[in-house]
Amino acid sequence: MNERDVLLNELAQEMRPMSDGVEWFDGLSQEEQSEVLLLLRHHCIQARAVAEDAPESIRRSGLRPTHTPAVLLSRGRIDEQLRKIARLTPLDERRKSFRLLIAVLTVADARRRERFCSEGCGHWWHRLSAVA
Repeated sequence: MNERDVLLNELAQEMRPMSDGVEWFDGLSQEEQSEVLLLLRHHCIQARAVAEDAPESIRRSGLRPTHTPAVLLSRGRIDEQLRKIARLTPLDERRKSFRLLIAVLTVADARRRERFCSEGCGHWWHRLSAVA
């Protein structure tokens, strides 16, 4: 568990406001932003994100369905689309990608927690509220 993972999971679990997350993300270098987006993609895959998560994730992210990351999420295999989203390079698109990937993680992890972890689990990120 590192500070970055804790922050991302706190954002996904809505323990921190997204405005704090965007401010933090904007303060990172371009290289660090790329690392965070790839890490978020990995977390989404680990949380078992599925294509059906797209509409709710887009809604939660506050993006319009016509924004590039939202369009990508709505098309094709989820793992491929998450990779494309994580690799967008313009600053404005990276910021949108960050918001959307946090929302995907929120949706996928909530389902995972309900289905597989409702009676307890060993995932440290599912115990953040007890730590905070």
